[in-house]
Amino acid sequence: MAVLRRLVERARKIRERIRDRRETEGAKLPANAALIAIQHPSASVAERPYDLVLIATVLALLGIGTVEIYAATAGEALTKFRSSSHFLERQVLYVAIGGVALWWGARLDYRRLRAWTYPLLLASLALLVAALGMPAVNNAKRWIPLGPLTFQPVEIAKLALVTYLASSLGRKADQVKTFTIGFVPHLVVMGAMIVLLLLQPDLGSSVVLAATTLGMLFMAGTRVSYILLAVLGAAPVGYHLIVGTPWRMQRFLAYFNPEAFANTEAYQFVQARLAIGSGGLTGNGLGNGHQTLGYLPMAQNDFILAPIGEELGWIGIALVILLFGILVWRGIRAALGARDVFGGYVAFGITLLFGVQALFNVSVVLGVVPNKGITLPLVSYGGSSLVITMFLVGLLLNVGRRAERYAAKATSQRESAARKKRVRVRVMTAAT
Repeated sequence: MAVLRRLVERARKIRERIRDRRETEGAKLPANAALIAIQHPSASVAERPYDLVLIATVLALLGIGTVEIYAATAGEALTKFRSSSHFLERQVLYVAIGGVALWWGARLDYRRLRAWTYPLLLASLALLVAALGMPAVNNAKRWIPLGPLTFQPVEIAKLALVTYLASSLGRKADQVKTFTIGFVPHLVVMGAMIVLLLLQPDLGSSVVLAATTLGMLFMAGTRVSYILLAVLGAAPVGYHLIVGTPWRMQRFLAYFNPEAFANTEAYQFVQARLAIGSGGLTGNGLGNGHQTLGYLPMAQNDFILAPIGEELGWIGIALVILLFGILVWRGIRAALGARDVFGGYVAFGITLLFGVQALFNVSVVLGVVPNKGITLPLVSYGGSSLVITMFLVGLLLNVGRRAERYAAKATSQRESAARKKRVRVRVMTAAT
């Protein structure tokens, strides 16, 4: 009988422990975030290896970008800097620094970012303000000079905004459906960043931040009517920014009739279209592009997809789009397998950033939308943007080291063991 009593007491404690864990998890998870509600605490599931598919995808994008940057800049670099590998050497340096940033992002405890949410947010706003006092480059004040290098504050703003939204949405949970608590504060923070970006001016990054914010709010369960209200409210502002600014209006008109502005606002797009068209299906081969020989200026930045199309053809463009599709897929997978709600939102936010930015860049080069001045992540030439992007990839790898299905399987096994123990207790009681 003493053994029976111990077994009964043990079964009762197991039931209480399972019930307490379920209640604790239910209190922490947002009621309306269906994609995140299936997560489980980190203490119950062992970590898995890093996502090799995501790593291979990132390396493939970096490889394509580095090769095409050299192909697109060799002629210009030889003329200006007496070295055809000038831009290649700098890109390799940025990739190396970005590799350290990726390793750091993958190794640190990303949950520490929650404690740095507001300092990071204030620092990003301060840097955006500081950029307005810097000398203009190409009629824009988007960079802060750091000796021979430059730093773009909007990259820190992206990380700060995603961290803030992840922390706030995870904390507010059920209140995310309310207008004053779950919607307005996030719009205010986003709006403050966008105002500073528009003063630089940087309309492209403003669109990316706005789309990422609304996408995260939608994932969290915000009412669709609120999101539609925000979009409709922004429409008159967007109209005024285009019509009220002569050079934006010229660029908008050039989008509908590029041939009429072939020597001015639409020059880069027309040359990019010629490059992609001349590449055909399979391309002219690496190093055999002609539009980059002084015809397509700054091709290594926003229009890097054009040299890819000329040298690798539509197959090369399709490959890049496919790689970004895999990147988004693995990012969503990492969010679903996150160990906590904060990590899930961080992964969703980073994935949205990559997806939206890549979508806009490809759309601009292919002529689907007007030119927005948005780079292609991991492929375009860049310094601070590439380093921060690789750090964000590291965070994705960090968050994705736990699979949701493993968590569900482990929980199911524990509950099954508990049920078996209860059955054994009942059998022994009946026999007694």
